[in-house]
Amino acid sequence: MTALNRSDVQSWLDRYVEAWRTNDASAIGSLFTDEATYQYRPWADPEQTVRGAQTIVESWLEEPDEPGSWEAQYEPFAVEDDRAVAVGHSRYFASGDEPERTYYNCYLLRFAPDGRCNEFTEFFMLQEDG
Repeated sequence: MTALNRSDVQSWLDRYVEAWRTNDASAIGSLFTDEATYQYRPWADPEQTVRGAQTIVESWLEEPDEPGSWEAQYEPFAVEDDRAVAVGHSRYFASGDEPERTYYNCYLLRFAPDGRCNEFTEFFMLQEDG
């Protein structure tokens, strides 16, 4: 794989959301390299950093979100060489059409030559009402 482009990153983000939606271990694992790191909350407890594709899969599936209880949309904000920044939102629904919680997300991504993610860092902010 040569330098990434926006289309490459969007494709990966779409697969990320679909893997999350289906809770499919194989789909989740295929997103990440064997030595990948996934930081849920950077600069927090080191336990919030997961290492290795299999461990990432296990972490995702410990407390999976129920399909249909959320929606998410992400897009590339900046892409350069093997790195990307993606932004978007995740909305969780208790019932009905109005979200109970909305998070705004920023992902820092570094990709391996084969297109799988090697470094994933997540920043998020809960939308406050009012």
